[in-house]
Amino acid sequence: MRILITNDDGINAPGLEVMAEIAAELAGPRGEVWTVAPAFEQSGVAHCISYSHPTMIARLADRRYAAEGSPADCVLAAIADVMAETPPDLVLSGVNRGNNSGENVMYSGTIGGAMEAALQGLPAIALSQYLGPETADLADPFETARRHGARVIRRLLDHADWTSGDDFRLFYNVNFPPVPADRMRGIRVAPQGRRQGTRFGVVPYTAPNGRRFMWIAGGSQQAPARPGSDVAVNMEGYVSVTPMRADLTCHRSLDALSQALEGGEPADLRAGAGTS
Repeated sequence: MRILITNDDGINAPGLEVMAEIAAELAGPRGEVWTVAPAFEQSGVAHCISYSHPTMIARLADRRYAAEGSPADCVLAAIADVMAETPPDLVLSGVNRGNNSGENVMYSGTIGGAMEAALQGLPAIALSQYLGPETADLADPFETARRHGARVIRRLLDHADWTSGDDFRLFYNVNFPPVPADRMRGIRVAPQGRRQGTRFGVVPYTAPNGRRFMWIAGGSQQAPARPGSDVAVNMEGYVSVTPMRADLTCHRSLDALSQALEGGEPADLRAGAGTS
């Protein structure tokens, strides 16, 4: 198996080393692990691509490259350039330092890398390590992902839907719980949730020269979410697995909205165009 790994924490992030270990175990002695990761941290860039400016890429070692761009840029660089003649069989994004459960999904560059791989028609999995009070004093905060990562991925490869005929191919979001590895309770397939009473915000700051700046600040990662959601099962000590795709359409709203908006005659719409 030929595996491409990337992340959003940067080429020197410890989570990428964990990802490389997991990928090497999966690929086996006859497989290959390729790394194309951001030269600098790209947390929070979501599915951003460097559309309006070029991206420099540098070869650091055999099968190891750093790109001055986002995780999605890195996947594109790998597929279209670095690995163009020998494309990957699987793309793994992570292991992120911190969770990508709940609302964090929408901001995550780790998710963005996996999403781009899926858009390119490749099997892809995003992996993140939830952190919390029980992991704060561990010598290795990634120990749960390190110990259980390969097993979770193998089960996904064996049992998940990798041949969906939809326009948008599925990819998978995996979050390891914020507990030591020996306290991980199992795997739960869970929908994306949302933490209650917390959200991203800003912390304003005035520089000595009088100019105004701000820091983006996240909310509490320990806040509760809907029972059975990814956040909830993570907090209960389970690995969450969430099938995802790039289609943001709210399908359950289509029929009712169509009946409400498509029933009017064109003359009715023209008559109302000049009203205020």
